[in-house]
Amino acid sequence: MYSARWIREYGDVFDLGLIRRGLEPHAAQVQELDAQRRAIQTEFQDCQKKRNQKSKEIGAARGRGEDVSDFVAEVAGLKDAAQALEREERSLAAKLNDLLAGLPNLPADDVPDGLDESTNREIRHWGEPDFSYTDAKQHFEIGEALGLMDFERAAKLSGSRFVVLSGALARLERALAAFMLDMHTSEFGYTETAPPLLVRDAAAFGTGNLPKFEEDLFHTTDGYWLIPTAEMPLTNLVAGEILEGDALPLRFTAYTPCFRAEAGAAGKDTRGIIRQHQFSKVELVSVTRPEESQAEHERMTACAEEVLKRLGLAYRVVVLSAGDMGFSARKTYDIEVWLPGQGRYREISSCSNCWDFQARRMNARFRRTGERRTNFVHTLNGSALAVGRTLVAVLENYQREDGGVTVPEALRPYLGGMEAIG
Repeated sequence: MYSARWIREYGDVFDLGLIRRGLEPHAAQVQELDAQRRAIQTEFQDCQKKRNQKSKEIGAARGRGEDVSDFVAEVAGLKDAAQALEREERSLAAKLNDLLAGLPNLPADDVPDGLDESTNREIRHWGEPDFSYTDAKQHFEIGEALGLMDFERAAKLSGSRFVVLSGALARLERALAAFMLDMHTSEFGYTETAPPLLVRDAAAFGTGNLPKFEEDLFHTTDGYWLIPTAEMPLTNLVAGEILEGDALPLRFTAYTPCFRAEAGAAGKDTRGIIRQHQFSKVELVSVTRPEESQAEHERMTACAEEVLKRLGLAYRVVVLSAGDMGFSARKTYDIEVWLPGQGRYREISSCSNCWDFQARRMNARFRRTGERRTNFVHTLNGSALAVGRTLVAVLENYQREDGGVTVPEALRPYLGGMEAIG
């Protein structure tokens, strides 16, 4: 969230960033509201000053035994005027804050221009898509044939975009999550965390999910939001805090269910478990000093990539164009895994550097050693990985002609040595 003061000084830069995202310029609107608010503030302060002066004059006049009824009436009028100005200032401040809260982060200079995924740029790939026969099945065909992936019973329970996994597939999903958590905690220095799955408005606002994306979230009747990703509670762990600079970076990981309304996904991925209302992820979140966030972004992406490497799954990394990035992101890398059943790469992770955009919304700061002033932290988040989509990739890349699925070697210790399913 950008401040009105920054936009006042760098309006042209701000509008250029919005235009790169495919949005209309807003600097003039922000500047106009801000000017009106500041003018009312000045008028209010002048009114208060005049009221205080008149109150002193009343005291002096009373001391001289003079009639002060006219002064009292004038002071009462100034009080009413001041209250009216205060209400107007609060109204303008609310309008300004609502406008600022709905404007996204600006893209970094090295983010490709473009308005959608067609202008994303591949920066590297690992492994070669290889399948020994051409009749590759999609994951839902494999799972249903095994009798371990049930969409009909899930629909009976909850409707569309849900699934019931059972037996070896339910166990395989759990194994994937444990494998990822063990790697990120024991090798990459992330602290495993078990956060709440329900959060309040402030947490959803802090990560940029509110107010703009309310329709994409599930809301309870008593004011809670179901998390769409563990990024929301993990990032907000530092909300409202002043951290010691020497303690940074902080790195958190969590395995949680995630819930998304998928309001804008009509007709997309209606079969299978690529796009569900309920799914699970292993999430990574970092909180850093500003000068370290770019290197942390590369590091986080490499941690997510390592999961796919050890599972032997071919993938590519693309940097998203300005118009394809999420609301809070300044720069995003998508990791796309090869799915032979679909014959194409599909996103399995997004790793984003948000700079101080979320920190300003959360008021999350740090203090450098020996300094009194504080600075906003930088926040980063990434899926490492989306567990359901990793399950999809394992099923499609390790399917066998007999209908079974070979278990990747890295997962066998988590499955009691099981080498194949089916």
